Amino acid sequence: MSEYSPCSRRVVYLTRNGLLEPLGQSQIWPYLRGLSKDYSLIIISFEKSADRADVVAVQKMKSGCAIQGMNWIALRFYARPRPWAPALAVLQLAFASFRQCWLEPRPHLVHARSYVPAAIALLLRKLTGVPFIFDMRALWPEELITARHLSRGSVLHRALIWLEQSCLKEASAVISLTHVAIDYLKVQYPRELSGQRIVVIPTCADLQRFTPLSTPSSSQLVIGCIGTVLSGWFLIDWLRAFFDAVARVDSTARFELISRDSPEAIFASLKPDSSWIDRLIIKSASPAEMPAIVQRHTASVMFYAGGSTSELGRSPTRMAEVLGCGLPVVTNPGVGDVEDVVRSNRIGVLAPGFSAAEMDVCVAELLELLKDSQLASRCRRTAEELFSLEAGTAAYRQLYADILA
Repeated sequence: MSEYSPCSRRVVYLTRNGLLEPLGQSQIWPYLRGLSKDYSLIIISFEKSADRADVVAVQKMKSGCAIQGMNWIALRFYARPRPWAPALAVLQLAFASFRQCWLEPRPHLVHARSYVPAAIALLLRKLTGVPFIFDMRALWPEELITARHLSRGSVLHRALIWLEQSCLKEASAVISLTHVAIDYLKVQYPRELSGQRIVVIPTCADLQRFTPLSTPSSSQLVIGCIGTVLSGWFLIDWLRAFFDAVARVDSTARFELISRDSPEAIFASLKPDSSWIDRLIIKSASPAEMPAIVQRHTASVMFYAGGSTSELGRSPTRMAEVLGCGLPVVTNPGVGDVEDVVRSNRIGVLAPGFSAAEMDVCVAELLELLKDSQLASRCRRTAEELFSLEAGTAAYRQLYADILA
């Protein structure tokens, strides 16, 4: 029997993302808020200058953490100077983490979100014995190669593979976003993962916020796309091809891109056709605005560099939010567990390629699917069964309890 009650257990949560940015608001903060009921949390995050400049948002987050009994250490994110900025970030995170692990009372667990925090958690374990969770999020080395930010076989690539291998072996638990990524890793690292505690927790959504409208807002076709499209692994040429195909059959359809990417950069990369350029909206939105924006869409598009190893670990956040609003998705095969979810639940359309003929078929399938009176309820049910925030939080809570038992 442990001498500690769950709420006295201290957990250090390390993340390179910010609590104030949209991803942090949707994929970090809600889980931590739920876990804080049972654990004493210290969150160390990186906050970008634009987010730190929002005094109201910063104060709201500080107050939220205080109410939940969480200690938030917000490190300043530096994008410049390159190439020194990433090294500076590692040193910042390492210093803050080491300080927490030497303070009394010491933490009982480190939750490392992605590879760089996991590297620090691995070193902390070697020096202090504090166990850690390797929350992979994705297959980061492969993602960097797909986005052409890293060369396979380079010194940095070999270093990241060593880190991946070491963390998979030394962590007290490994969390993956998808089942197919785990299948891949078991082939690559059979010894390291032999007997390892592995949990699959996909990116979830707050389904109390992302809900279907009781009645459709409009009969007009509105094709949405939310999140970054300039990441290097989003297929913006497929997006244009799909918009072209929609425009060929519906001269009134509207297209809406909601992203924090530069609107000018998106416009330059998308190269919208004159037939639909006047019906295109590109803008950013706050996390609070997103549910209402998604609700007014008819369907949402998400194309990734499917088929490459990097995409085995991807679980699109936008998919959970879209399905929560009762809307279908248009996507492509080879992206994490997405194809299986779409096919088995009949909640979207899969585009096999981006030729005009293939996209015409894809649009025809979507229009036929939209006639299904059960589509909205099927999408919502899928979100509740696979991507609910409550289920994700419960999975994290159980994992913490298993490790600290």
